[in-house]
Amino acid sequence: MMPFYAGLVMAYLLGSVPAALIAGRVLGGIDIRTTGSGNAGATNLYRLFGLKPYIAVLAVDIGKGYAATVLITPWIKPGLLNPLQTSVIFGFVSVLGHIFTIFAGFRGGKGAATAAGMMLALFPGTLLVAASVYFVVVSFTHYVSLGSISMALTIPITLMAGYAVYGFIYPVEIYLSAIFLAVIIAWAHRSNIGRLLRGEERKTYFFRKS
Repeated sequence: MMPFYAGLVMAYLLGSVPAALIAGRVLGGIDIRTTGSGNAGATNLYRLFGLKPYIAVLAVDIGKGYAATVLITPWIKPGLLNPLQTSVIFGFVSVLGHIFTIFAGFRGGKGAATAAGMMLALFPGTLLVAASVYFVVVSFTHYVSLGSISMALTIPITLMAGYAVYGFIYPVEIYLSAIFLAVIIAWAHRSNIGRLLRGEERKTYFFRKS
């Protein structure tokens, strides 16, 4: 068993693994933050190197959030927090690690995929709804940033709608985690929101050249 602070460190380091940056170095010998959209994420990697690296990096980024939320908590010594609270905190820390990675000067990605991994661990059914919203938004607008923001906002809305319509009641930690994720994903995309409002955001056309 390990102390809580050790779990925090592990969750942060796991989230900090800069999969897209590593792929950019391996595939093209470049820092992908210096080209394309300048983002250290899977979408920018797709624009530069295609679908297969994109899928691989996306899977790693999702896996980071899922693993931090699920796999570390069982090894933590019992304390003031219950297992769900501990898992939620570790998931958050992994998302922050992705955005502020220590391995790349605290300049990481936008955190959407890692947040999706956390969502997958905590509320997989609701994530399915949010992922559907993501695919619809991206399919019609070709704005990945708008899809990511829409997905994040859909999570708390769906949870609250489930309570209002069907009486589904979740632990308060679930509602708080959904709201926090929506806020942090929207904040991480603040520059994208500005470009969307100005009509300057770059579109992404999956499965064909932009």
